[in-house]
Order: sequence, then structure tokens, then C-alpha cells
Amino acid sequence: MITILHTTLHTLLYSIHTLYFFIASDFKTIVIPSTIFGLANSFAAQPYNLPPPLTPAPTRALKALTWTLLTLIPFAISNQLSPSAIAEDTLNKPWRPLPQNRLTRTQAKTTMLTFYALSQIHALLTRTGHRQSLAMIPLGTYYNHFGGADHHPLTRNLTNAAGYLCFTTGAMEVALGCPLPLTHLPPRLAAWLLLLAAVVSSTVHLQDLYDQDGDRLRARRTLPLVIGDSAARWAAALPMLLWGVVCPAFWRVDPRLTIFGGVDDGDSKYDPTCYHWNFTIITWHYVWKRRLP
Repeated sequence: MITILHTTLHTLLYSIHTLYFFIASDFKTIVIPSTIFGLANSFAAQPYNLPPPLTPAPTRALKALTWTLLTLIPFAISNQLSPSAIAEDTLNKPWRPLPQNRLTRTQAKTTMLTFYALSQIHALLTRTGHRQSLAMIPLGTYYNHFGGADHHPLTRNLTNAAGYLCFTTGAMEVALGCPLPLTHLPPRLAAWLLLLAAVVSSTVHLQDLYDQDGDRLRARRTLPLVIGDSAARWAAALPMLLWGVVCPAFWRVDPRLTIFGGVDDGDSKYDPTCYHWNFTIITWHYVWKRRLP
């Protein structure tokens, strides 16, 4: 009996660890920012002219985190499933599950389909985030398997921005506990989401700076490979300077709270967090200023 329990526990921990490896690089860019965005904007329901949430903040945070993880996991597996993706990850991210042979491609595909189903069931049961989690299936399929991430830097960046809007608005819906009126959003919220999409689409190629060897092997046309490493850095630095002014001004935030990231030849894997940190600080500051009438 003890042996069975030990084996079961070991298998469970191994599976959880494997799932973590699939999404480890997305925690700082998707999981944490989307969860914070959903929770923070649930506090701002009144300024957005949306019904206030009925659950306490910790519950809303847990719900937003759960939805984000269920939506992200199958997308991440899809992104890492093809032979070319495995070859790229063997060079760029050898700690991921498939290069480590923690599971087979067939097992990974089964896991992906299982989590696609779980994400839809969860969204239907909670009646929130369903449109966004559903939209991520064709969006992820196009991005991962039909050239959305490979053929042109502009397409890649815009698809990333669309995906990011799915994650943030989905997490916000779940935190609020009610669907957003996506066809007639409150003007302030619509403008903020469009601004966020512009921030992501103009800076997301920073994540490609440290993947250049694998992207070159895969013949992927990312911005650093198309215009060069230095030019790609400046192509993100200049918009970041702009967004560092525009985003605080949009919410009338004290500009001293704005945090700028440097652009140098150092370890570029930390660069993509800058714009996420900026918008997180701005969102929280706005919430605490506006949460009371």
C-alpha cells in the first residue's frame, strides 16, 4: 500500500513538474501579468461602468490564475510540439520537457488536447473567459503550425498582441465574475486595451533576442534576424520610451512611478519584463486611486 502511494505521489509530482517546464518561461510574461491585470481591473469595475465583483480579492486572484494556466498550458504544448520546435528548444531551451525526453510527442499531444478540453469545460462552468479561451485555439494553431510565428516579424508581433489581449481580458472576466461586453466595451477600457496591444506588438520581439540561434536554425523570420540585433533593440527601446510617457499620462499617474529598462548588450532574457512591469505598476496605482468614489 505504501509503495502504491509512493509511486502515485512520484507520478503526480513528475507530471506537475513536466507541466511547469512547458510554461516556465511564460510565468513572467503571461501568467503573472495576466493574473495581476485581471485582479487589478476587477477593482476598477466602477470607473469602467461594470458591475462590481461579488467575491473577495484572494478568490478572484485564484480564479484568474486558474483560468490563465488552463488556457496557457495547451497553447504552450502546441508551441513546443513539432519536430522543428523540439530542435529549436534543444538549442535555446534544453530544459523543456520534449528535449529532456520527459514524455513522448504522442503523450504531449494527448496532454494538450486534454487541457484544451479542460479549459473549455472550466470556461463554460464559470461562464467567463469562454470566448477568449476558445479564440486561443485557432490563434495558437495559426501561430504555432501555419506560419504565424515564422513568416514575417509584423505578423508574429501582431499575433502575440492578439493572444495577449485574450489572456488579459479573459483573466479580467474571470476576476469580475461576468463576461465583458466585448462588442461595446466602455470607452476607457477599450482605449486601454488597444494601448496595451500597441505596447505588446511594438516590444514583444525583445523575447526573440536570446532565441536567435534556434530561430535561425528553424528559418524563422523574427525581427532580430531580419533587421539585426542592435536595430531590433532600438526598435523596442524607442517605443518603450514613448509608452513610458503615454501609459502614465493615460491614467494620470505620477511619472516618477514609471520604470524604464535599459538597452545594452547584457543578458537580454530579462528585457521583455520591462513593459509588463510598467503596465502593472500603472494599473495598480490607478486602481488604488480610483477604487473609491
